[in-house]
Amino acid sequence: METPFDVVVVDDAADVRAVVGLQLRLSRRFNVVGEGSSGAEAIALAAAHRPAAMVLDASMPDMDGLEALPAILEASPSTLVVMFSGFGGRALEVAARNLGAADFVEKAIPLRDLPARLLRVLQSAPEPAPAAGEGVDEALVEGEAVLAQHLERFRTVFDQAAIGMATMTLAGTVVRVNPALAGLAGEDEGALVGRRYSDLTGTAHDRALHEALVRVAGGGVELEEVEHALPIRGATVWVRSTVTVVRDPDGRPLYLFAQAEDVTAQRLALEELRASEERLRLMIEGVADYAIFMLDPGGHITTWNTGAERMKGYRAAEVIGRHFRLFYPAEAQELRHPEHELDVAVREGRYEEEGWRIRKDGTRFWANVVITALFDRDGNLVGFGKVTRDITERRRSEQARDRAAAELADAIEQLRAASEQTSDFLAIVAHELHSPIAAMTGAADILAEHWEELEEDQRVENFQNLTRSAGRTRRLLDELLIASRLEAGQLDVMIETVPLAPIIAEAVAGLGLTVEVVGADGVIVSADRTRVVQILTNLLANAARYGEPPFTVEVRSAGASAEVRVCDAGTGISPELEAQLFRKFVRGAGRRDRGTGLGLFVVRELSRRQKGEAWYERGPGGRTRFCFRLPRVAESQIAPGFGGAGRG
Repeated sequence: METPFDVVVVDDAADVRAVVGLQLRLSRRFNVVGEGSSGAEAIALAAAHRPAAMVLDASMPDMDGLEALPAILEASPSTLVVMFSGFGGRALEVAARNLGAADFVEKAIPLRDLPARLLRVLQSAPEPAPAAGEGVDEALVEGEAVLAQHLERFRTVFDQAAIGMATMTLAGTVVRVNPALAGLAGEDEGALVGRRYSDLTGTAHDRALHEALVRVAGGGVELEEVEHALPIRGATVWVRSTVTVVRDPDGRPLYLFAQAEDVTAQRLALEELRASEERLRLMIEGVADYAIFMLDPGGHITTWNTGAERMKGYRAAEVIGRHFRLFYPAEAQELRHPEHELDVAVREGRYEEEGWRIRKDGTRFWANVVITALFDRDGNLVGFGKVTRDITERRRSEQARDRAAAELADAIEQLRAASEQTSDFLAIVAHELHSPIAAMTGAADILAEHWEELEEDQRVENFQNLTRSAGRTRRLLDELLIASRLEAGQLDVMIETVPLAPIIAEAVAGLGLTVEVVGADGVIVSADRTRVVQILTNLLANAARYGEPPFTVEVRSAGASAEVRVCDAGTGISPELEAQLFRKFVRGAGRRDRGTGLGLFVVRELSRRQKGEAWYERGPGGRTRFCFRLPRVAESQIAPGFGGAGRG
């Protein structure tokens, strides 16, 4: 009798191992030297026994037969491994043979044929199968035929299904895929078989999908659904994989089954919907000027935005779940006015009103309120959208508008008068410019045409005329420019700490007047030096034009201010003109050389821009005094080393 071959049987199902082992022993051609239930045990048994053959299950938990096969052959190169699989399919057989399997046997074959199949592999010679009816249970043959028919039907449905399908070992290795899944993955069936299902999403291992497979294979759950990316030719397809476990009649897991559906379109639509909802949420939450929130059908607050918190003073946690009557005055609540608003909104679709509302701190504000009833597709009320706007200021403006109506006639009259003043002003400006320009032109012509004929004193006189006329023109233009900038709010001031005495001296020197200065030494102000020179120049020129010498500039401290008075010995201003002195276009009627009427307007506005003021008063003996004040800098506020000229 021939020496039996040593063989190892590895299958995670104990009853399968027992039946296969017994069938091999009964053939008397095999000596079963070891049994195992996992890929790791198969590797260890191969190294320990170096058997002639190993019957290896394809589907086992943790490490299946396909994963273990290379390591088995490395541990025992002479061992012929027969892959014993409950899965069929040419692609799986090719994958197993490529990994080194000597044969691929489906578990669907009658187990009585297994010893002969294994001997053919070991001897590379076929052995005759038992004759029909010889030692064969006819009922078993008939049952196997029925089973084969059912298996063929399953394979037909599997292959022709429009949805992607895959069968896997309990470790998650793909053993069979249908054309739909191969098309979805963009690869041939053979390229997918033998790979982990969780690796089909690309080069990177999909941890979420792997963990789902582990939970199903381990019996923790019967079914898992995972959405995952599937990179295909530079694009990303999103797939929903539904994984379940297939068990035998005794409830033991046999293999994993997966269905894969392309959900890219649904996912993109969902993401767009979510993005749209997020944009809407951000917009509503970001609106600070409107209180925008939702109510449930009973009027209870369900959402709260930034504008609502800002307007009403409540944080979201303080109001969500409370009835919106919270914002109404007690008298409105007693009349059930909030409920009335909702009733109208339901009946008419929308409600709008203006009325008093209450903030958290108890203060009132006048609000414009719009409530919109929200219905689902079936016409059921699902809630209300409420938008509140604080229009307190607008209401005050409207009230002010009513009061202003009475003043409108006066304003129109003032505009008419201003129009007349403007026309008069333009004529005066033309006149004021015409005189110095005529003088300059005449003097220049005389000098140009009669230079040789003129005596030296005549030349000097003409140059002086040019200088005086140019200065007059420059002052007039400066006055116009400053007035224009003041009117437009575009005049800048550069505040600094400056001594007052040198500023007065500069203004006096520019006009060529004889002026007595009193009390200026040691006075330091916070002001714009250039603008103070302009104020003094206007007041001194005004005194020279309308007043009488002697001219005096008096300075005195008054608390936190320095007051400057420009005095002359003129007859003063008529009482009826005093109230209008610092307005635009006001001139001394009937007086010579009336000017533009802008000088005192400029003085007052420049003083105010420097946190000061300007005014007119009568001094002792009826003397004319035009005054202005500026912020004074105390001695203690002056930085060490300040070297302003004129300090006492």
